[in-house]
Amino acid sequence: MNRLSLVAALLSAAALTASAQSSIVETAKQAGSFSTLLTAVEKAGLAETLMGDGPFTVFAPTDEAFAALPEGTLESLLTPEGLPKLKLILTHHVLSGAADSSAAKRADSVTPLSGQPLPLEFADGMLSVAGANVVKADIVCTNGVIHVIDSVMLPNLDDVVETASKVGAFKTLLAAAKAAGLVDALKAEGPITVFAPTDEAFAKLPEGTVASLLKPENKDQLVKILTAHVVQGRVGSAAAIKGGKAPTLQGTTWTITSDEGAVLVGNAQVVKADVYTSNGVIHVIDTVLIPAK
Repeated sequence: MNRLSLVAALLSAAALTASAQSSIVETAKQAGSFSTLLTAVEKAGLAETLMGDGPFTVFAPTDEAFAALPEGTLESLLTPEGLPKLKLILTHHVLSGAADSSAAKRADSVTPLSGQPLPLEFADGMLSVAGANVVKADIVCTNGVIHVIDSVMLPNLDDVVETASKVGAFKTLLAAAKAAGLVDALKAEGPITVFAPTDEAFAKLPEGTVASLLKPENKDQLVKILTAHVVQGRVGSAAAIKGGKAPTLQGTTWTITSDEGAVLVGNAQVVKADVYTSNGVIHVIDTVLIPAK
């Protein structure tokens, strides 16, 4: 979708909102089919935000959509312990700015407030967002637009550490993070971008290197290496390639290049990009990045 068509679509939506009578929250209440969504929004402390000026675009799951979640899921999310995940799920349904369906039909994806992109597809006259069908589009409100969807869109609710643990290919990286005392930092709210070397990448280091780095007396060197794999902020591969640089927390700035489909960060090739997590994004690499001494 080109920039001019996106601007035109947003201006069109803005013009429509000028004639609307109710906010997003008020409109949802009047509709009568979003009681679960409204309860969740109240519990997560987002009601005041969605009654503010915005504008916002909300992909609103119906009560039936929430009812289709696995048994006990909603009840768990509404507990005090579940509120962080509930907030992440809800922000996964909200875009900054008012975008009507014509804009969505011409785009490949949109990025909601959760930071995890939503793929868009328009086929056979039906618009779908991350697999959820838009059953009613362009409900115009004073502070944005509602598009009704038939299922709840679930982001990755796991953080960087939890995601890496479940993949199973990052045992050495996780052991190193623990030895360096960086696990809590990698589980924090972030967001962060991690260039994650696989176990095979660590195995390519000279014999004895990993064992040496894991010793308490070499903690400072280990921290230096690991933080050279972390960038502040959630940076997807497209933005990283466009920017051409990866300024890390350690201080080293790696050059990012793309050639014949291969993306390199320093001397490491990205073998899997854009693994989004609750607190950032992981790009899997095949070589450990070693900063200059």
